[in-house]
Amino acid sequence: MTTILSIPQGTRDFGPEVVRKRNYIISTIRKTFELYGFQPLETPAMENTSTLLGKYGDEGDKLIFKILNNGEDIFGHAQMAKNAHELGLLLCEKALKYDLTIPFARYVVMNKGKLIFPFKRYQIQPVWRGDKPQKGRYREFCQCDADIVGSNSLINEVELLKIYDTVLTELGIQGFQLKINNRKVLTGLAELVGRPDLMIDITIAIDKLDKIGEDGVRKELAERGLLPQEIDKVIAFIGISGSNDEKLQQLSALLAQSEAGQRGLEELRFVLNSGLSSFNTPPVLDLTLARGLNYYTGMIVEVKAPDSVKIGSIGGGGRYDDLTGLFGLPGTSGVGISFGVDRIYDVLEALQLFPAAAEQGTRVIFFHPGGARLAEVFGYLQAVRANGVPAELFPDDIKQDKQYKYAEKRGVPYIAYVEDPAADTVYVKHMQNKQRYTLTPQELASFEFA
Repeated sequence: MTTILSIPQGTRDFGPEVVRKRNYIISTIRKTFELYGFQPLETPAMENTSTLLGKYGDEGDKLIFKILNNGEDIFGHAQMAKNAHELGLLLCEKALKYDLTIPFARYVVMNKGKLIFPFKRYQIQPVWRGDKPQKGRYREFCQCDADIVGSNSLINEVELLKIYDTVLTELGIQGFQLKINNRKVLTGLAELVGRPDLMIDITIAIDKLDKIGEDGVRKELAERGLLPQEIDKVIAFIGISGSNDEKLQQLSALLAQSEAGQRGLEELRFVLNSGLSSFNTPPVLDLTLARGLNYYTGMIVEVKAPDSVKIGSIGGGGRYDDLTGLFGLPGTSGVGISFGVDRIYDVLEALQLFPAAAEQGTRVIFFHPGGARLAEVFGYLQAVRANGVPAELFPDDIKQDKQYKYAEKRGVPYIAYVEDPAADTVYVKHMQNKQRYTLTPQELASFEFA
């Protein structure tokens, strides 16, 4: 019986060309993280299920990939468990990590005696979510996170926004939107509506505005228990328009009686108007931005791809005042952001922004000279590599025209070969403009394969 090979839905193989492009994105992000003083960290692919559950809200918990314990007595556990939730924990004690933030919080608590606070870390690893696969949405994808814990300073928010601005500008993306809001302002909204008990329900609903539209938000708010007049207040709130300052002015009057709302507005004013940093793409206050994750408490941020690319968010994050409190270390404030590498890749691909250098590794292929001169040519190859130039030797002794076609198909910019056994000469040819250089071994070793 023939086996039909496939990979799980929502996952992908990456060939050499794609990996090189992804590495270009990741190296740009990593370079910027290091520039801003962040330190690298890695955590396991899986966590204890109990570590992850209850940290992402009901909808997030549904998307966690749980790992079935090996050799477990399913029927025995079914009889022991009091409910489905308890049965799930008994049968699946481990789960693939949903994001990098909760594992980071767990790491901070477990290593609090060793860390120097404020602790700035970046992490670049895959995560997994049981989401419905679609364009720009995968079940396995790479996140690039930067977080600062142990500091309440709003300077951190400004720096993280600047990191977004720096990376996306360097990648050549124009027209991206850097949107911010504040969860305290959304708390003020819930108080204004008169339903502070439904603050999470309200934020989950308005966070879906881009996907389901105003009518969809109204319907979901009604399903979550809001009355028509309360829903009208929510819709009017997120419909406030104007410049950042105009929005802040309107909000200040609207949330005059909300202590939490006023604190949120003060934080937004600092981040937007502190003058600490200039932006190529300035942040914009977006009152429809809610981010449904429960652990955010202050500034929230989301980066939207250019409108010409229908992908949506390519990054997001925010302030969490007590994330580590979930694991027994209360009062440790943090703030962080995340880049969606897979979606950024799709943006660069759609807009044809990848530089040629990001797509090609090997700069020159040496043709096989035959056994008599193989050691000599191998020496030339090593001399070029010693100069930092990625190079390779065609391994088989076949006709040069076939070796040439191989180099052409690979898209390698240069070929190198020897001809006259009596001459101490190496020929280098540019594959596009066909220019040929006649070089001595010494000249070859320092040749710029640009």
